[in-house]
Parts: sequence; C-alpha cells; structure tokens
Amino acid sequence: MRKQPLKKDYLYHICTKSIAGYKIFRSHEDYARMIEMLKYYRYENPPMRFSVYQEAIEKGMNLVVEQLSSKESLVDLVAFCIMPTHIHLILCQLKENGISVFMRNLLNSYSRYFNVKYNRKGPLWQGRFKAILIETDEQLRHLTRYVHLNPTSDGLVENPEDWHYSSYNEYLSNSVDTLANFRRYLEVDPKRYKAFVDSRKDYQQKLSEIKHLCLE
Repeated sequence: MRKQPLKKDYLYHICTKSIAGYKIFRSHEDYARMIEMLKYYRYENPPMRFSVYQEAIEKGMNLVVEQLSSKESLVDLVAFCIMPTHIHLILCQLKENGISVFMRNLLNSYSRYFNVKYNRKGPLWQGRFKAILIETDEQLRHLTRYVHLNPTSDGLVENPEDWHYSSYNEYLSNSVDTLANFRRYLEVDPKRYKAFVDSRKDYQQKLSEIKHLCLE
C-alpha cells in the first residue's frame, strides 16, 4: 500500500525498471508489443485477453478496436519512452486507483509474454513502480523533454526523433499514431518543441555520464 494514494485527475511521472538492469526489450517485436499493451490496458475492464485482441487486430478485425474504445479510460497517456531496461510514462489518473490497475495489468502481461518468449521464469520488474506528482505546467513541459531525451542520453540514437519507441514523434507531428493524449495538457508547437528539446540534448547527455556520482 502506498503511503499517499495517487489522486484522480492529477499527473504523475511513472518509472519502472527491470531487475538488476536486465535487458527486457530485445527486439522491435518486444517494443511494439509494449506499445500495443499501453494502448490496450489504459481502458477499464478490457473485453478480452490481450493475446486474443492481438490476433484479431492482425486479422484486420477492426470491430475489436471499437469494442475496446467504447470502454472508459483508466489513465491518459501524456508521454512515454520505452528503454531497453526501463519505462518512463507520464500519466493522468482518470479513475480512482486507475494508475495502479493500469500498471499492474501492463507489467504482469508483459512479464508473461517475455518469460514465455525467452524461456524464463520469475519476476521481471524491480518492485513497485515509482510515481512522482507533477504540480505545474512548467514541470510537465520539462519532464516531457527529459523523457524524450532518454535514448540520446543513453547513447542509443543521435537524435530523439530516431528512437521509435517514444511519443516524441507524435509531439513533432511526425507520426500517424495518436497514443499520447498530450494536447489536452500542453500547448505544443512542433517546431518550437523540437528546439526546446534540442537545446537540452548535450547537457542531459553529459549529466547522464556522471549520474552514478550523484545521490538520488
């Protein structure tokens, strides 16, 4: 039980890590699976198992998408970045206990998929996810930049738009996907936002090189 329950209609930065820095996203298929799970588990009481939903989508059965979208949402996904060993999310809790239910379903489902695929047993995630309340629009804007710069900070890509497993290209209007519902919470001009992110890229990369020396 959390000391302070997460509040309805408030925004949170959520971070969850793998056990001992274990690489839990190893292929495009793994990242794509998590993105589809983010879409699926944000809804309250999904009408079928995720595996059944996936099979239906692959067969072009769009009726299941309509069934799912008719459900109420537990959370709004404002920004995300999936990294090899961890996930960053910015969520607004729309239902009481919505973030906890969403995260439990999401992480348990991915654990089952990963353990079956890689012939592994046991837990995948490092304890309970971390949740930090976002209190101002300024904090939110800077936090989205931090989240989107994670792949460049870790040296995975040269530019954040080259990482296809975050919401950054949605913010730049370079993606047909609409997973991140950020416009409800932020005014984003794509060109200005890109300049805002790029202005911090080198600094954040250097900071990541010494973060092991800092107390957290």
